[in-house]
Amino acid sequence: MKTWNQLFVRQGFRVCEKEQGAFDGRGETEENMVFLLECLQRAGVPVHGDACLFQIEAAPIAEAEWLAAVEFQSRGIGEGLWFRPGQEEPKVRELDTYISGVVRELNRLGLFTILSCDGHGRRLPFVELASEKDTELAEVLLLAAGVKRVQVRRGRTLAMLTEREELLDVAEKLHCVQPEWLQEGAEYVRRQFFYLQVEELLSVSGVSGSEGEIRQLVYHKLEPFVDHMMVDSYGNLVAQKKCRRGNGPTILLNAHLDTVEELVPGRRIEKNESIWSSSAGILGADDRAGVAVLLETARCLDASGFSGTVKFLFTVEEEVGLCGAREVAEHFLWDVDAAIVVDRRGTGDIVTSCGGWEFFCQEAYGELFEDMAVLEGLSGWKCTAGGSSDTRIWAQQGIQSVNLSAGYQHEHTDHETLDVGACYGTLQLVKGVFRHADLLRGVLREIRRDAREGAAGDRRVRM
Repeated sequence: MKTWNQLFVRQGFRVCEKEQGAFDGRGETEENMVFLLECLQRAGVPVHGDACLFQIEAAPIAEAEWLAAVEFQSRGIGEGLWFRPGQEEPKVRELDTYISGVVRELNRLGLFTILSCDGHGRRLPFVELASEKDTELAEVLLLAAGVKRVQVRRGRTLAMLTEREELLDVAEKLHCVQPEWLQEGAEYVRRQFFYLQVEELLSVSGVSGSEGEIRQLVYHKLEPFVDHMMVDSYGNLVAQKKCRRGNGPTILLNAHLDTVEELVPGRRIEKNESIWSSSAGILGADDRAGVAVLLETARCLDASGFSGTVKFLFTVEEEVGLCGAREVAEHFLWDVDAAIVVDRRGTGDIVTSCGGWEFFCQEAYGELFEDMAVLEGLSGWKCTAGGSSDTRIWAQQGIQSVNLSAGYQHEHTDHETLDVGACYGTLQLVKGVFRHADLLRGVLREIRRDAREGAAGDRRVRM
């Protein structure tokens, strides 16, 4: 259930909740406030006060009811015709129901629009900007806020490959963007959105054996970017995406959903620049940091140029003996050529063995990640031995596997920390593997060739 504040933001109303149920509308235009109060009245919601300061004493209604209240037959007709970008605020009643929030947020950030359409369920939603110079930054914002793909038409029209209902989530995410972010450029904006996603994942409990809530959240976030997804009989979340024609390797991306213990209710995430910790109990970055990296990788796959298949596996009960990984159906792994696990403490580790004796991959596969780090301008990455993780299970199936540092330290303790900057560096490394897929294919071909030659040599010796 959404809060009143979320319902208002998703429709594009600029009101501020000063305390529970008490709203300040002085930051909104008079015309938009009149429309907001009309909508509340149509929904049968009791409101006390006026357009400047008002009180809602009723509990929030379901979003479906709210959408019915803000919708009317001619809504969206004439949108943009009387709007002077930068001088006048868009009128919510003149904007299509599902895109009004997106339009208001873009204009709040100085990316002024002159036309928009939510697609009405028949075509792609779009916004048209007043200035072509804003196109690149607007595209970055929309993609980072959850739009699967953006098509730029005629220089300043951005068509969004997304369901119109998903535009409401996009508006809510854009609401988190601070105007000063835009002054730092597109890459800074991408980084800040990633941090917001990490924080959201860290806010959801999911101790081993009780991962339902975090699994549901990850399911919702991953669904727009994969072809197939399901929860298997043990509770693992499995998904698959064919990239381009699919004529390439099959790569498994893996992180685990569970934490070693519950998050302390009401705890705060304390931020000391890029180092985050918990005000009480564990932080939960083991392995929510890895989950965040995989989710953002999924969002970026279409733009990477990778051709092949990517399988996603978010396991349960990793912390109590790799239980979820041990129960993954064998047929899900049959065609997997290589695995990337993101569940290693610290920074810069490419774990290629357990204890230095149980090897996860051939040397060339580990060295690929060292080389990739250099290509991406990331320092400090090196192959090393590590401890137990789901990586062991994939290696035992004959899959070339590595486990990458996710940036957390002192996991399973009240002193756990996460270096979110380092976690973002891990994301850059994983994205680089898919951007430079030719190098990945070359290494996997070399490993297969060496395996065939070794097998042939063994046959000759036996003969």
